Amino acid sequence: MHLARFKAEPAIFAAPGRVNLIGEHTDYAEGFVMPAAIDFATLAAISPRADGGIAIYSENFGDERFFQAAGLPTAAVGHWSDYPLGVLAILAGKGHKIPGFSLSLWGDVPLGSGLSSSAAVEVATALAVLSLIGVSYSGAILARICQRAENEFVGASSGIMDQFISANGAENHALLLDCRDLSYKLVPLPHDTALVIANTMVKHAVSGSEYTARRAEVEEACAAIAHHRPEVRFLRDATLDDLERWGGEMPPNALKRARHVITENQRTVAAADALLRCDLTETGRLMAAAHWSYSHDFEASCPEADAMVELAQDLPGLIGARLTGGGFGGCTINLVDRRNAPAFAERLAGRYEARVRIHPEIHICRASGGARRVELGALTGKS
Repeated sequence: MHLARFKAEPAIFAAPGRVNLIGEHTDYAEGFVMPAAIDFATLAAISPRADGGIAIYSENFGDERFFQAAGLPTAAVGHWSDYPLGVLAILAGKGHKIPGFSLSLWGDVPLGSGLSSSAAVEVATALAVLSLIGVSYSGAILARICQRAENEFVGASSGIMDQFISANGAENHALLLDCRDLSYKLVPLPHDTALVIANTMVKHAVSGSEYTARRAEVEEACAAIAHHRPEVRFLRDATLDDLERWGGEMPPNALKRARHVITENQRTVAAADALLRCDLTETGRLMAAAHWSYSHDFEASCPEADAMVELAQDLPGLIGARLTGGGFGGCTINLVDRRNAPAFAERLAGRYEARVRIHPEIHICRASGGARRVELGALTGKS
């Protein structure tokens, strides 16, 4: 694709999407999350230009944008190119001189499904551009750069999780991330389990008003507790006892959001411990409790997602099921015995279509490695 379009041999980089096993809307409260990188990714192919121009082409959208490196846009316009341009803006703000280049993007991370297609684009773009200017950063710093691109340029108030797992994922592992100091530990996934991702086909936008409203309610609850306990800067530091004592000073919705975040932090750490000791029964129980909290306390589910989780419950091989991602649609994550995964996916799709009258996309995935440079010979003609 890139060679035919730009007549230049590119360097190619891949950044995966992710699925979050447990820990929703805890990252911006400096809490814990446990995502895994998946084998859906964005590929970024890059080659230098001598004319001072920057051409960015998306094969998925069939669209090319052209800019002068010396005069890049300074604000988002609601276009797919906002994500790579945001990365360039942050890199330029860090003092890097952005040269002319041609960049081709292709990805198979489903858009709007809660699997972090935007983070994959950002991380792949950052790796590609940094390679061209001869700079490398640690995975943690790379994730921060890409998070800033989404927060400051695109205008989406997302936390660090999506970019961090895309940059730092490990094959056959989930990653328990402390969003306060970005310390993490890898959590092995049992070799006989599969990640079955069921797309409800209901789209959401992370930068939408519902997400922003939930985040504001979380911060409102934290402020009410901090009035009595000034050391509580984020809900990471709060307890259920705090809610018992001062929850009456919060609006009812803020109280519910806080209860979700506080208990979700507890569940996430407990789920990592359960996986480390191969206690899949407890892992499944915690995933079920997480979905209930996400649906009822955080109120970020939807009828279709609740149906997808409910319909999975008695299918052979299920370990745990819950809505994953930013909420308001998207995908459920089902931890399933690998031997049962194909039949599980087929039966779940049939049940969902019969109930909701929507045909879902269901993918049997594995936990993959994080962002990396790839060789042209390892690809199948997409770049």
